[in-house]
Amino acid sequence: MTDRVCVGAIAGSFGVKGEVRLKSFCGEADAIASYGPLSDEPASKTYDIRLTRQVKGGFAARLSGVDTKEAADALKGTRLYADRDRLPELPDDEFYHTDLIGLIAFDTGGAEVGRVKAVLNHGAGDLLEITVKGQQDPVLLPFTLTTVPTVDINASRIIIDPPEGFFD
Repeated sequence: MTDRVCVGAIAGSFGVKGEVRLKSFCGEADAIASYGPLSDEPASKTYDIRLTRQVKGGFAARLSGVDTKEAADALKGTRLYADRDRLPELPDDEFYHTDLIGLIAFDTGGAEVGRVKAVLNHGAGDLLEITVKGQQDPVLLPFTLTTVPTVDINASRIIIDPPEGFFD
């Protein structure tokens, strides 16, 4: 587990007065402002965040130290991280995406299948992108209790039980 969790990203500027368009990756989208200050990926810059209004695909927000459209434009694509200890504790059956990435996937017989490369969500639930040994293309496995009955963060592994013929 990492000390920081990606909680959002800057999608670009909003208006001409230094606001940014902010995409939240939080379960409660507006909670992103309460986890601050947030930092960029290398943790070289930190920002206090104030949401100003909801806009299509996220929020318009003010970031400390960002006062012009040009400064806001320069931050486009910046992923924002919160210290893990500022985030809420999760129930036993919920996980931060960052904790799943890199876990080794084993089948129910104990054979290593691959590694979790990413966690995706296109609106119908989470999918694990798994790089599979001996295959060039990754596979997308629904992240459900049926297909992933065991997640063991401490052992850096998951047990997967995909439908018959899933990897053929």
